[in-house]
Amino acid sequence: MKPSKTDYRGGDALVLATRAIELVVTTSVGPRVVSLRSSSGKKRNLFLEISPDEPRGNGYDFRGGHRLWHSPEDIVRTYQPDDEPLAVAMLPRGIALTQPVEQKTGIVKGMSLEIFGERTVKVTHTLTNRGLWTIETAPWALTMLRPGGYGVLPFLPKGSHAGGDLLPNYALVPWTYTDLALPAWEMNRDFLGVNVGKATEAQKLGITNYPGWAAYWNDGVTFVKYAAVDPAANYPDLGCAFETFTNGKMIEFETLGPLAKLAPGETATHVEFWTVLEGLAKPNTAATFTKVASAVKAWLTKL
Repeated sequence: MKPSKTDYRGGDALVLATRAIELVVTTSVGPRVVSLRSSSGKKRNLFLEISPDEPRGNGYDFRGGHRLWHSPEDIVRTYQPDDEPLAVAMLPRGIALTQPVEQKTGIVKGMSLEIFGERTVKVTHTLTNRGLWTIETAPWALTMLRPGGYGVLPFLPKGSHAGGDLLPNYALVPWTYTDLALPAWEMNRDFLGVNVGKATEAQKLGITNYPGWAAYWNDGVTFVKYAAVDPAANYPDLGCAFETFTNGKMIEFETLGPLAKLAPGETATHVEFWTVLEGLAKPNTAATFTKVASAVKAWLTKL
Protein backbone atom coordinates (compact mmCIF):
# COMPACT_ATOMS: atom_id res chain seq x y z
CA MET A 1 0.00 0.00 0.00
CA LYS A 2 1.45 3.33 -1.05
CA PRO A 3 0.35 6.30 1.10
CA SER A 4 -0.38 9.64 -0.52
CA LYS A 5 0.81 12.97 0.81
CA THR A 6 -1.50 15.62 2.19
CA ASP A 7 -1.44 18.75 4.34
CA TYR A 8 -2.82 18.85 7.86
CA ARG A 9 -3.03 22.29 9.43
CA GLY A 10 0.04 23.50 7.59
CA GLY A 11 2.12 20.38 8.29
CA ASP A 12 2.93 17.20 6.41
CA ALA A 13 0.69 14.15 6.69
CA LEU A 14 0.03 10.88 4.91
CA VAL A 15 -3.22 9.27 3.78
CA LEU A 16 -3.81 5.51 3.96
CA ALA A 17 -6.98 4.47 2.18
CA THR A 18 -9.01 1.53 0.91
CA ARG A 19 -12.43 1.57 -0.69
CA ALA A 20 -13.96 1.35 2.81
CA ILE A 21 -11.83 3.54 5.09
CA GLU A 22 -9.38 6.44 5.05
CA LEU A 23 -6.75 7.33 7.67
CA VAL A 24 -4.78 10.58 7.94
CA VAL A 25 -1.53 10.39 9.92
CA THR A 26 0.68 13.37 10.74
CA THR A 27 4.42 13.25 10.02
CA SER A 28 5.45 16.80 10.95
CA VAL A 29 4.27 16.19 14.54
CA GLY A 30 3.08 13.25 16.56
CA PRO A 31 2.77 10.37 15.94
CA ARG A 32 -0.96 11.07 15.59
CA VAL A 33 -3.80 9.54 13.61
CA VAL A 34 -5.93 12.64 13.19
CA SER A 35 -8.69 11.22 11.02
CA LEU A 36 -10.58 8.00 10.39
CA ARG A 37 -13.42 8.08 7.90
CA SER A 38 -15.62 5.36 6.46
CA SER A 39 -16.96 5.26 2.92
CA SER A 40 -20.46 5.74 4.34
CA GLY A 41 -21.32 7.68 7.49
CA LYS A 42 -21.39 10.85 5.37
CA LYS A 43 -17.59 10.45 5.29
CA ARG A 44 -17.37 12.33 8.57
CA ASN A 45 -14.29 12.02 10.74
CA LEU A 46 -15.04 9.52 13.49
CA PHE A 47 -12.22 11.00 15.57
CA LEU A 48 -12.38 14.24 17.50
CA GLU A 49 -10.68 17.23 15.92
CA ILE A 50 -9.60 19.90 18.40
CA SER A 51 -9.31 23.46 17.11
CA PRO A 52 -5.72 24.74 16.98
CA ASP A 53 -7.02 27.79 18.84
CA GLU A 54 -7.78 25.69 21.91
CA PRO A 55 -5.31 26.37 24.75
CA ARG A 56 -2.76 23.67 25.45
CA GLY A 57 -3.23 21.49 28.51
CA ASN A 58 -0.05 21.45 30.61
CA GLY A 59 1.86 22.61 27.51
CA TYR A 60 0.61 19.65 25.46
CA ASP A 61 -1.28 20.04 22.17
CA PHE A 62 -3.98 17.35 22.20
CA ARG A 63 -4.98 17.96 18.54
CA GLY A 64 -7.53 15.14 18.73
CA GLY A 65 -7.50 11.72 17.14
CA HIS A 66 -5.28 8.86 18.30
CA ARG A 67 -2.04 9.20 20.24
CA LEU A 68 0.46 7.23 22.31
CA TRP A 69 1.37 8.06 25.91
CA HIS A 70 3.23 6.22 28.64
CA SER A 71 1.40 5.24 31.83
CA PRO A 72 0.91 5.80 34.77
CA GLU A 73 -0.15 9.39 34.14
CA ASP A 74 2.18 12.05 35.47
CA ILE A 75 1.74 15.79 35.02
CA VAL A 76 5.31 16.20 33.74
CA ARG A 77 6.35 12.88 32.22
CA THR A 78 3.11 12.09 30.38
CA TYR A 79 2.55 15.53 28.88
CA GLN A 80 5.82 15.83 26.96
CA PRO A 81 5.17 17.73 23.69
CA ASP A 82 5.19 15.82 20.41
CA ASP A 83 5.71 18.78 18.10
CA GLU A 84 8.76 17.62 16.12
CA PRO A 85 9.00 15.87 12.71
CA LEU A 86 8.98 12.07 12.67
CA ALA A 87 11.13 9.47 11.00
CA VAL A 88 8.94 7.69 8.44
CA ALA A 89 9.45 4.19 7.02
CA MET A 90 7.22 2.54 4.43
CA LEU A 91 5.76 -0.89 5.16
CA PRO A 92 4.12 -3.27 2.65
CA ARG A 93 0.71 -2.53 4.18
CA GLY A 94 1.27 0.89 5.73
CA ILE A 95 3.80 3.08 7.50
CA ALA A 96 5.99 3.20 10.60
CA LEU A 97 6.55 6.45 12.48
CA THR A 98 9.22 7.19 15.07
CA GLN A 99 9.42 10.24 17.32
CA PRO A 100 12.69 11.86 18.45
CA VAL A 101 13.86 11.05 21.96
CA GLU A 102 11.85 12.87 24.62
CA GLN A 103 14.50 14.96 26.34
CA LYS A 104 12.94 14.82 29.80
CA THR A 105 12.15 11.09 29.79
CA GLY A 106 14.61 9.40 27.45
CA ILE A 107 11.67 7.58 25.83
CA VAL A 108 11.17 7.17 22.08
CA LYS A 109 7.59 6.64 20.92
CA GLY A 110 6.86 4.64 17.80
CA MET A 111 3.64 3.87 15.97
CA SER A 112 3.05 1.77 12.87
CA LEU A 113 -0.22 1.47 10.97
CA GLU A 114 -1.04 -1.40 8.63
CA ILE A 115 -4.30 -2.04 6.79
CA PHE A 116 -5.49 -5.60 6.16
CA GLY A 117 -8.35 -6.20 3.77
CA GLU A 118 -10.71 -3.27 3.36
CA ARG A 119 -11.37 -2.21 6.94
CA THR A 120 -9.00 -3.75 9.50
CA VAL A 121 -6.24 -1.53 10.88
CA LYS A 122 -3.38 -2.89 12.96
CA VAL A 123 -1.76 -0.24 15.15
CA THR A 124 1.52 -1.18 16.82
CA HIS A 125 2.75 1.12 19.60
CA THR A 126 6.28 1.03 21.00
CA LEU A 127 8.05 2.72 23.89
CA THR A 128 11.84 2.43 23.80
CA ASN A 129 14.05 3.48 26.70
CA ARG A 130 16.96 5.56 25.39
CA GLY A 131 17.81 6.86 28.86
CA LEU A 132 20.58 5.88 31.24
CA TRP A 133 18.62 3.86 33.79
CA THR A 134 15.78 1.36 34.02
CA ILE A 135 12.24 2.76 34.00
CA GLU A 136 8.85 1.20 34.73
CA THR A 137 6.04 2.18 32.41
CA ALA A 138 3.31 0.84 30.14
CA PRO A 139 2.20 1.79 26.61
CA TRP A 140 -1.06 3.72 26.68
CA ALA A 141 -3.04 4.08 23.44
CA LEU A 142 -5.72 6.78 23.50
CA THR A 143 -8.37 7.45 20.85
CA MET A 144 -10.47 10.61 21.06
CA LEU A 145 -13.87 10.22 19.35
CA ARG A 146 -16.26 12.98 18.37
CA PRO A 147 -19.33 13.61 20.56
CA GLY A 148 -22.94 12.71 19.95
CA GLY A 149 -22.59 8.94 20.12
CA TYR A 150 -22.87 5.95 22.43
CA GLY A 151 -20.04 3.79 23.77
CA VAL A 152 -20.24 0.20 24.97
CA LEU A 153 -17.80 -1.69 27.16
CA PRO A 154 -18.66 -5.42 27.23
CA PHE A 155 -18.31 -7.54 30.34
CA LEU A 156 -17.01 -11.09 30.48
CA PRO A 157 -19.66 -13.86 30.21
CA LYS A 158 -21.65 -14.44 33.37
CA GLY A 159 -20.80 -17.35 35.66
CA SER A 160 -22.98 -19.32 38.05
CA HIS A 161 -22.84 -19.28 41.84
CA ALA A 162 -24.58 -22.62 41.95
CA GLY A 163 -22.07 -23.91 39.43
CA GLY A 164 -19.14 -23.06 41.66
CA ASP A 165 -18.07 -19.63 40.38
CA LEU A 166 -17.09 -18.20 43.76
CA LEU A 167 -14.37 -15.67 42.85
CA PRO A 168 -14.41 -12.38 40.88
CA ASN A 169 -12.77 -12.10 37.47
CA TYR A 170 -12.78 -8.33 36.86
CA ALA A 171 -13.15 -5.02 38.66
CA LEU A 172 -14.45 -1.59 37.66
CA VAL A 173 -12.11 1.23 38.69
CA PRO A 174 -13.60 4.75 39.09
CA TRP A 175 -11.41 7.84 39.23
CA THR A 176 -11.73 10.25 42.15
CA TYR A 177 -14.00 12.60 40.17
CA THR A 178 -16.24 9.86 38.74
CA ASP A 179 -19.92 9.90 39.71
CA LEU A 180 -21.58 6.64 38.75
CA ALA A 181 -24.98 8.12 39.59
CA LEU A 182 -24.78 10.41 36.54
CA PRO A 183 -27.00 9.38 33.60
CA ALA A 184 -23.96 9.16 31.31
CA TRP A 185 -23.30 5.72 32.82
CA GLU A 186 -25.86 3.08 31.82
CA MET A 187 -25.27 -0.23 33.58
CA ASN A 188 -26.58 -3.33 31.81
CA ARG A 189 -26.29 -7.04 32.42
CA ASP A 190 -23.69 -7.69 29.72
CA PHE A 191 -22.19 -4.25 29.09
CA LEU A 192 -21.64 -0.76 30.39
CA GLY A 193 -23.11 1.93 28.17
CA VAL A 194 -21.66 5.44 27.98
CA ASN A 195 -24.16 8.05 26.80
CA VAL A 196 -21.75 10.83 25.89
CA GLY A 197 -24.40 13.53 25.49
CA LYS A 198 -25.45 13.09 29.12
CA ALA A 199 -21.97 13.66 30.56
CA THR A 200 -22.12 17.13 32.07
CA GLU A 201 -18.71 16.92 33.72
CA ALA A 202 -15.46 14.97 33.39
CA GLN A 203 -15.85 11.24 34.07
CA LYS A 204 -13.42 8.33 33.89
CA LEU A 205 -13.74 4.62 34.52
CA GLY A 206 -11.42 1.65 33.99
CA ILE A 207 -11.83 -2.11 33.89
CA THR A 208 -9.27 -4.72 34.88
CA ASN A 209 -10.33 -7.63 32.67
CA TYR A 210 -12.78 -7.71 29.76
CA PRO A 211 -13.18 -9.34 26.32
CA GLY A 212 -10.59 -6.96 24.86
CA TRP A 213 -12.85 -4.80 22.72
CA ALA A 214 -15.00 -1.69 23.04
CA ALA A 215 -17.24 -0.02 20.49
CA TYR A 216 -18.48 3.50 19.81
CA TRP A 217 -21.62 4.08 17.75
CA ASN A 218 -22.17 7.47 16.15
CA ASP A 219 -24.66 8.34 13.42
CA GLY A 220 -24.98 4.77 12.15
CA VAL A 221 -21.24 3.98 12.09
CA THR A 222 -19.60 1.82 14.77
CA PHE A 223 -15.88 2.13 15.57
CA VAL A 224 -14.33 -0.88 17.29
CA LYS A 225 -10.92 -1.18 18.90
CA TYR A 226 -9.45 -4.40 20.25
CA ALA A 227 -6.32 -5.17 22.26
CA ALA A 228 -5.58 -8.56 23.76
CA VAL A 229 -5.77 -8.73 27.57
CA ASP A 230 -3.53 -10.87 29.78
CA PRO A 231 -5.46 -11.51 33.04
CA ALA A 232 -2.23 -12.52 34.79
CA ALA A 233 -0.29 -9.37 33.85
CA ASN A 234 0.25 -6.31 36.05
CA TYR A 235 -1.51 -3.33 34.48
CA PRO A 236 -1.37 0.33 35.62
CA ASP A 237 -4.08 2.21 37.53
CA LEU A 238 -5.09 -0.60 39.92
CA GLY A 239 -4.89 -3.13 37.11
CA CYS A 240 -6.78 -1.41 34.28
CA ALA A 241 -6.46 -2.89 30.79
CA PHE A 242 -9.02 -0.42 29.41
CA GLU A 243 -10.14 3.06 30.43
CA THR A 244 -12.71 5.48 29.10
CA PHE A 245 -12.98 9.22 29.67
CA THR A 246 -15.77 11.57 28.67
CA ASN A 247 -16.76 15.14 29.42
CA GLY A 248 -19.70 15.37 27.03
CA LYS A 249 -17.56 17.07 24.38
CA MET A 250 -15.89 13.82 23.35
CA ILE A 251 -15.20 10.29 24.53
CA GLU A 252 -11.81 8.64 24.81
CA PHE A 253 -11.18 4.91 24.43
CA GLU A 254 -7.88 3.96 26.05
CA THR A 255 -6.15 0.57 26.04
CA LEU A 256 -3.04 -0.15 28.07
CA GLY A 257 -0.24 -2.66 27.96
CA PRO A 258 1.17 -4.33 31.08
CA LEU A 259 3.67 -2.47 33.22
CA ALA A 260 7.23 -3.32 32.24
CA LYS A 261 10.66 -2.50 33.59
CA LEU A 262 12.65 -1.30 30.60
CA ALA A 263 16.42 -1.30 30.86
CA PRO A 264 18.26 1.12 28.54
CA GLY A 265 17.67 -0.01 24.96
CA GLU A 266 14.64 -2.17 25.74
CA THR A 267 11.20 -1.72 24.13
CA ALA A 268 7.61 -2.31 25.27
CA THR A 269 5.10 -3.10 22.51
CA HIS A 270 1.32 -2.77 22.53
CA VAL A 271 -0.93 -3.74 19.59
CA GLU A 272 -4.47 -2.61 18.80
CA PHE A 273 -6.79 -3.57 15.96
CA TRP A 274 -9.48 -1.22 14.64
CA THR A 275 -12.43 -1.66 12.36
CA VAL A 276 -15.53 0.25 11.28
CA LEU A 277 -18.89 -1.51 11.14
CA GLU A 278 -21.87 -0.04 9.31
CA GLY A 279 -25.62 -0.52 9.34
CA LEU A 280 -25.90 -1.41 13.03
CA ALA A 281 -28.39 0.21 15.39
CA LYS A 282 -27.39 2.18 18.47
CA PRO A 283 -26.28 -0.52 20.97
CA ASN A 284 -28.10 0.84 24.01
CA THR A 285 -30.40 -2.16 24.51
CA ALA A 286 -29.71 -5.82 25.11
CA ALA A 287 -30.90 -6.71 21.61
CA THR A 288 -28.92 -4.06 19.72
CA PHE A 289 -25.81 -4.67 21.84
CA THR A 290 -26.01 -8.39 21.01
CA LYS A 291 -25.96 -7.58 17.30
CA VAL A 292 -22.88 -5.40 17.71
CA ALA A 293 -21.18 -8.07 19.83
CA SER A 294 -21.92 -10.71 17.20
CA ALA A 295 -20.50 -8.53 14.43
CA VAL A 296 -17.37 -7.86 16.48
CA LYS A 297 -16.86 -11.55 17.26
CA ALA A 298 -17.16 -12.38 13.56
CA TRP A 299 -14.51 -9.74 12.80
CA LEU A 300 -12.20 -10.99 15.55
CA THR A 301 -12.22 -14.52 14.16
CA LYS A 302 -10.55 -13.14 11.01
CA LEU A 303 -7.63 -11.45 12.79
